Amino acid sequence: MTRPDPPAFPTVGAALEWAHRELTGSDAGPLEARALLAHLQRQPACWVLAHPELPFPPHLSERYIALIRRVRTGEPLPYLTGVQEFHGLEFEVTPDVLIPRPETELLVDTALAWLAERPAEKPAVRMVDVGTGSGCIAAVLAMRRPDISIIATDISPAALAVAARNFARHGVGGRIRTVQADLLAPLRGPIDLLCANLPYCLSGVLEGLPVIRWEPRRALDGGADGLGLIRRALIQSAARMAGDGVALFEIDAAHAAAARELAGASFPRAAITAEKDLAGADRLLVIRTIN
Repeated sequence: MTRPDPPAFPTVGAALEWAHRELTGSDAGPLEARALLAHLQRQPACWVLAHPELPFPPHLSERYIALIRRVRTGEPLPYLTGVQEFHGLEFEVTPDVLIPRPETELLVDTALAWLAERPAEKPAVRMVDVGTGSGCIAAVLAMRRPDISIIATDISPAALAVAARNFARHGVGGRIRTVQADLLAPLRGPIDLLCANLPYCLSGVLEGLPVIRWEPRRALDGGADGLGLIRRALIQSAARMAGDGVALFEIDAAHAAAARELAGASFPRAAITAEKDLAGADRLLVIRTIN
């Protein structure tokens, strides 16, 4: 049962102690309590632990109580703070976009490795980030490699608005073109580097997952077999990829064999492999096209 609201917190430590008690028995805990307190105080989380004796601003009490009550219900912390870290950078997130996951950093790392191997004398790389969402993939690659040309697509105008703000936030807004599109439909090739973190949850399983309460269904629902959008993107990209390019698709490990088969049907002459994540599961479908 929710306890009555305290009238005010005398100190930072008192606010934190109350939050710990309030979150007992929930999936949230001390890390979330500290993060929300730091967010309100506009300080790093370590500051909260280092200064428990400082007075807690009275005007923040009600806001902190409300945030703790929301995180107790399971609402994701990034939606409460409005930010999520990805590949060492901070990105704005809203309920219009999927929260960036650490496993997607494998896609970015693989793209950067491919870019590093590409001979310098070749023409500038033309990249497409399909289903960009928050724009984290495109933004990181634009920052790490200012020599590439990037188009970021998404079917959701609201998601593209978040992505555009993130591009501006990191100073790459002038180098990434956003396009509202159903995957690659309006684009022409050739594409040298294609990055795609598309929905891959099974429709039948999705309803039983807590994530569906908070994150956009469109960014999660991969259809009956989890490969609906990936299948379509593979077909579309086959006609647009350059002869010596690479297409990277994040996948569910359970779908790895089926995804490779689909990729082989669309790219019969390509070298197709799967990269494993830190847990040893197939996480990234890698398609290297051949001239």
